Amino acid sequence: MASLWTEQPELEGRHVLLRPMVRSDGPAIVDAASDGRLWELFYTSVPDADGIETYLDTALAEKGFGRAMPFVVIEKASGKIIGATRYLRMNEDALRLEIGATFYAKRTQRTAINSETKLLLLQHAFEVLNCQCVQIRTDAFNFQSQRAIERLGAKKDGILRNHAYLKGRLRDLVVYSIIANEWEGVKRNLQMRLARG
Repeated sequence: MASLWTEQPELEGRHVLLRPMVRSDGPAIVDAASDGRLWELFYTSVPDADGIETYLDTALAEKGFGRAMPFVVIEKASGKIIGATRYLRMNEDALRLEIGATFYAKRTQRTAINSETKLLLLQHAFEVLNCQCVQIRTDAFNFQSQRAIERLGAKKDGILRNHAYLKGRLRDLVVYSIIANEWEGVKRNLQMRLARG
């Protein structure tokens, strides 16, 4: 029987619409990543034209296993896909998940897009799925991402040393989390940031 943990929603705010990723989104995802040639960043895993099928295979397989919900991020003003994000490592029994595999076209970085996307994802996680903990991880060399996560109000749990290989390099991952009793403060922080533009 389907549950809230397997039925992927659409999440909509003032600036963005998050809808479930489908295979036909591939060209638009590559187009979004082309703004800034994001696949060239050594500390990220963003698909280019050669890697998009593998990227989609992984995202949709994880969804099929009930471990992930991949979304495309649509900028409402233009109607275009400008990035992607997903719930990962979903564990209904432990009421926890991770938000990750997130990227945005370069022109939309450091705008309201990320704040609203995170607000929508966190609100659904805590207020609909009743999560007790939401993790966010990033590469130890992705300093821009670490600053953005810290601005959300997430707390740094620690570093997973030599956690996995990415592009031929054994990487460290910085782990952050928000727990349920912190959500109200994080929510107000995000709402204030959005109100201020």
